[in-house]
Amino acid sequence: MRVLAVTAHSDLPETQMFIGLRDAGVRLEVMCPDDAPHRQKLVDGGVAVHSLHLSGRLDKAGTAEIRRRLVEGQFDILHAFNNKAVANGLRAGKGLPIRFIAYRGIEANVSVFDPASWTTYLHPRVDKIICVADAIRRYLVNMKFLWWRFPPDKAITIYKGHDLGWYQAPAVARSELGLPEGAFVVGCTANERPRKGLPFLIEAAKLLPDDANIHFLLIGNIDGKKTMQSIAESPARDRIHLTGFRTDAPQVLAACDACILPALKREGLPKAVIEGMVHGVTPIVTNSGGSPELIEKGKSGLIIPPGSSRAIADAIAQLYADRDRCARMGEEAQQRIQRDFHTSKTVEQTLSVYQELLSEA
Repeated sequence: MRVLAVTAHSDLPETQMFIGLRDAGVRLEVMCPDDAPHRQKLVDGGVAVHSLHLSGRLDKAGTAEIRRRLVEGQFDILHAFNNKAVANGLRAGKGLPIRFIAYRGIEANVSVFDPASWTTYLHPRVDKIICVADAIRRYLVNMKFLWWRFPPDKAITIYKGHDLGWYQAPAVARSELGLPEGAFVVGCTANERPRKGLPFLIEAAKLLPDDANIHFLLIGNIDGKKTMQSIAESPARDRIHLTGFRTDAPQVLAACDACILPALKREGLPKAVIEGMVHGVTPIVTNSGGSPELIEKGKSGLIIPPGSSRAIADAIAQLYADRDRCARMGEEAQQRIQRDFHTSKTVEQTLSVYQELLSEA
C-alpha cells in the first residue's frame, strides 16, 4: 500500500499518525515545507519526507511537483491535509489511477454556492473526506441543493489521536504566571478571533461574586483594542491575567483548575481543550462544533450553550463550589483522552479507510 500525504503544518497528532501508519506497514511518504513542525520527528521515525511549499490553491509548480512524486512513487492514495493540498493535489492526480482522500478539520466554509468548494471538498474525484469531528461530517452530509445531495458515505469521522506520554513536561509554576497559590484558576487558550467568544468570558468574570478567589488565565495572542478596554474596565481586572503567545501553552494550562473554550461556532476538535484534559484540568466547552464530542457531560467536563456569559459564570461557580468534584472530573477527562482519543485508534481507523478504498478499486 503506497500513500502520499501532502500537508503544511503537521502537528504532533498528525505526525505520530504518519509514523504509526508507516509502522503498520504502509509505504507512506510526506510532502511538506522545510520549516514544518515536527519534520525532523518524521525523518527520525523512518518516514520519507519531500520538500513542498504551496503558495496557494493554484500553484502550478507545486502541482507539477506533486504529480512528479505520484508518478515516480506509483502511489495508490493521495491524502491531502489542507485546502491548498486538496486543490493542487486534485489537479496533480488528474488521469492517474489513484484514490483521493481529503482531511477536514473545521466546520463550515464549504458550500454548494462557493465555486472554490467544487475545486476542493465537493470535487467528484474526492473519494473520502476524513473529518476530525462528527459535527463536521454532519455539516457535509446535510448539504444539498435542488436534486443534488452530498454522498453520505463520502464523509467519515476519525478523531485526531493523542497519548498522555507526549505531555510529561511539568506545569509552569503559578508564581511565574502571577497567580496566587490559593486561587481557583480558569485557563483559556485562544488567539483573538470573533468566533472564540472571548468577550463572553470577560463579561462572565464580572458576574462572579467579588469575594470569590477565582482568577482567569488567558493564553495566546489577545490584544484587541475592545478586549483590552473591556478587561481594563472590568471590576475583575486584577484577576484576569494575559500571558501572550506561549510555546509551552499546555504546561501553562496544566497550572489551572479548569479550562474553558467559549467558542461560538466552527470548532473542529479543539486542541486548546485537549491540552487541558491530558493534564487533568476540567474542561468547560460550548455546544459548538466538535467541542462537546470530547466530553461526557457532567462526568469529564461541562457543556454549556454558546454566547452566554451567565452560563459561563454558572459553570465556573459550580466547579469552584465543589473543588473535589472538579478534581474528579479532571481525572475523568484525562482518562477519556487516553481511552477514547488515543493515537493508536487514529492509525487503526485511517488504515481501515485506506484498505477499503483499495479493495473498491
